[in-house]
Amino acid sequence: MIKKHIPNTITTLNLLSGSIAVITAYEGDYKATVLLVLLAALFDFLDGFSARLLKSYSPLGKELDSLADMVSFGLVPAMTAFSLLRDSPWEWARYFGLLIAVFSALRLAKFNIDENQTTSFIGLATPANAIFWTGLAYSYGDTISLQASPWAILLMIALSCFLLVCNLPMFSLKFKHYSWLGNQIRWIFIAGSLLLLIVLQFNALPAIILWYIQLALIVWLFKREQQKT
Repeated sequence: MIKKHIPNTITTLNLLSGSIAVITAYEGDYKATVLLVLLAALFDFLDGFSARLLKSYSPLGKELDSLADMVSFGLVPAMTAFSLLRDSPWEWARYFGLLIAVFSALRLAKFNIDENQTTSFIGLATPANAIFWTGLAYSYGDTISLQASPWAILLMIALSCFLLVCNLPMFSLKFKHYSWLGNQIRWIFIAGSLLLLIVLQFNALPAIILWYIQLALIVWLFKREQQKT
């Protein structure tokens, strides 16, 4: 009976981390926000890993996981965008950041009913989107808030919302084996991410997500050209 509740307990830790991150994002404490989102992402990985390891799957766990993800990876980046636009001369502009929460909910709902997303994704996964926004705010928040045009942030919000629900196939980091063949794109992504971490250190987070999106787009275009020929 104790084993049965371990995955759900880990999921609630994801939810708790995300709930605190909503507060820190609103307060403009972007360092705490990005650390809490990374912690939530770790718990999000561990709950699925423990469920597979302990064979403790349940309908309750599936629903709880989506609800936790909606807070940690939907509401948190939305509140981060809201906070970045707080000093905008257009008071109404900051509320557009909350669209990220709306489109994250759509993304999670689509994922829950799509059986084709077990080993890969269609559209940008919400954890990746949350890491991008919180990493961006941590590394460049002051520059963006003070120097960037509100239009630039609004454009990023629009692109973020589009990527969440678009039909662009995106690879996952789930390895069935660790050989090069069949995992080329994953190893290339990991190598590029390590290089970015060495050069930019903790400021690399938004760049890593952009690198991930770029690779997914290249793979999609390559396969599209192959199908034409």
